[in-house]
Amino acid sequence: MKRFLFLMVCILCNTGVFGQTTLQYHLKKGDVFKIKQDAEQIITQELDGAAHEITNHIDGILEFKVLGEVNNGYEVTLTFKDLNLKMTSSIQGELMNVKAKVVKEEDMQSKIFNTILNNPVKIVLAKNGNILKVQGGDSLVAKMARASGLEDEFAINMMKKSLENEFGSEALSNSYKQMTFIYPDKKVNINDKWENAYDGKLKTTNTWTLKSIVDNKTKISGKAKVLMDITDANTSMKLSGTQTTTVTADTNSGFIINMVVESLTSGMSTMTQMGGEKIPTTIKSKITYQLIK
Repeated sequence: MKRFLFLMVCILCNTGVFGQTTLQYHLKKGDVFKIKQDAEQIITQELDGAAHEITNHIDGILEFKVLGEVNNGYEVTLTFKDLNLKMTSSIQGELMNVKAKVVKEEDMQSKIFNTILNNPVKIVLAKNGNILKVQGGDSLVAKMARASGLEDEFAINMMKKSLENEFGSEALSNSYKQMTFIYPDKKVNINDKWENAYDGKLKTTNTWTLKSIVDNKTKISGKAKVLMDITDANTSMKLSGTQTTTVTADTNSGFIINMVVESLTSGMSTMTQMGGEKIPTTIKSKITYQLIK
């Protein structure tokens, strides 16, 4: 009986060890991944009992191409192949509608966003998905500002500052970590949890759970606490809330097949033109990333 129990303990222990897996990227030079991104953000502000709603919709296609392996990661180019932006207000109607592939001579915004297409930036992607470095974002911003057609140097520099918040090297790094930085630094079993964090305008502290690995598909769920702190020349916004993420990734490459990120934050915003009055603000967002085969 003692021998039988001893053997059972050994079997159970070994089952636990062999059940563990290392989740990470396994990429090869020349690999190309095209991702369709679709994002909707609804901003609701309430003032004197009335609500103003702004809806931002962004969709586009991103291409990731693996250049080769580096220490503890990969060198990858990130290229925007398509980008469409639309902004509507419940009070003022349509505020922006830009299709980056369609350039209109009289439309400065179309010229600016057309420049982003097919201009790759280089990233260093750690095997756990952390983006360690971005090169080329700042030069991309300079090209976008020049494409505006503005000639006054001060106006061009002001535009650069504005564009850097979304397309500069640091901004791109913080933005796309949300899509890539999903893996732990240790071996895990099904239902194991791990944590990481993102910085930037949207700061999150994430808790991830490995849900399953079936038919070469890894399923991961994430829950996060979110802090949004944005300040520019005209507005400031401080919000907090929660975020949920569901991921299906290719077990062999580690690259996502599908990801859905949903968040709800609330707090206060202020606008210079309103004398710094605090305005109750809520932001609801949903972003979907889908691998295009």
